Amino acid sequence: MKLPYWHVDAFAARPFAGNQAAVMPLDEWLPDETLQAIGEENNFAETAFVVRDATGECDWELRWFTPTTEIRLCGHATLASGHVLLERDGGERVTFRTRRAGNLEVRRTGEGYELALPAIPTERGEFAEAVALLGAAPEEVWLSPDRYGIYLFAHEDEVRALTPDLRGLGALGDHQYICTAPGRDFDVVSRVFVPGGGVDEDSVTGSAHAALTPFWSARLGRDRFTAHQASRRGGDLACRFARERGGDRAWLGGRCVTVVEGSFYLPG
Repeated sequence: MKLPYWHVDAFAARPFAGNQAAVMPLDEWLPDETLQAIGEENNFAETAFVVRDATGECDWELRWFTPTTEIRLCGHATLASGHVLLERDGGERVTFRTRRAGNLEVRRTGEGYELALPAIPTERGEFAEAVALLGAAPEEVWLSPDRYGIYLFAHEDEVRALTPDLRGLGALGDHQYICTAPGRDFDVVSRVFVPGGGVDEDSVTGSAHAALTPFWSARLGRDRFTAHQASRRGGDLACRFARERGGDRAWLGGRCVTVVEGSFYLPG
């Protein structure tokens, strides 16, 4: 079986930056174990699979797989999926129905795209086991019930210098550890670790910015700001917080670059 395949660098204006995602449109869903095996073979933070939405609620159904598990929400692979489908099929916007994150949208804007994710609220809390493994003590910890944690530091240099115990953090479960601080060249900087989900340090994390957008909008006193994820590859985002009738949204702006287009050969 020959499947269409795209390799996209998301939240990047040039190749070899941003976050890598595989995007694979399918005629119908393959068995879950096959989807997971493809995710493992691709070995990116996420592989996105899309199938035409038969319900008419959205344009496509969308699922995401890391090399080890299916996840509930992924921003960069959704942006990459929107990029592939809009470049291939044309149009100004594309919508996705997901299993655990509701309906998502990618639209063209300027030279790139804007992605709408459900805003993830967090509350002040404690996670002493995680803090002890980060390599430095944050000033504050903010948590969500969905295992997203924001660890606030005073300075960008502290975030860049972190050397966390990844094996220890992974043993705590598939939490997302979002370490952030005010930035110098950008309003906000972050690094994101998800070792329990098969990704030691993510390059650019849309779902993390779905939590950072309401968090920093409240702290900055404005509904939009610039953000940089300070991973080795690095990536830039324009974040906008919007209160909408269907629920608060984090709108994340960025560009995408197609690096590879071809075929994935699946054994018969």
